[in-house]
Amino acid sequence: MNIAKNMEAIFVAIVAIAAATSLATAAVPKFRAAPATMVASSDAVTTHVVYVSARRLSAAEKAAL
Repeated sequence: MNIAKNMEAIFVAIVAIAAATSLATAAVPKFRAAPATMVASSDAVTTHVVYVSARRLSAAEKAAL
């Protein structure tokens, strides 16, 4: 029954929160995609491969570290 008595105050509080939220997020810039000239094509992409040739440590060597 208390909620019914205070509906006006609840409504005003909700409107105030919504207004504050809209003002707080209004200054956030929108996402802008890179220009089409900056986008790399799939032909220009090179994959770098690193080959590591090393022996694995034994359990005794790992324990010594």
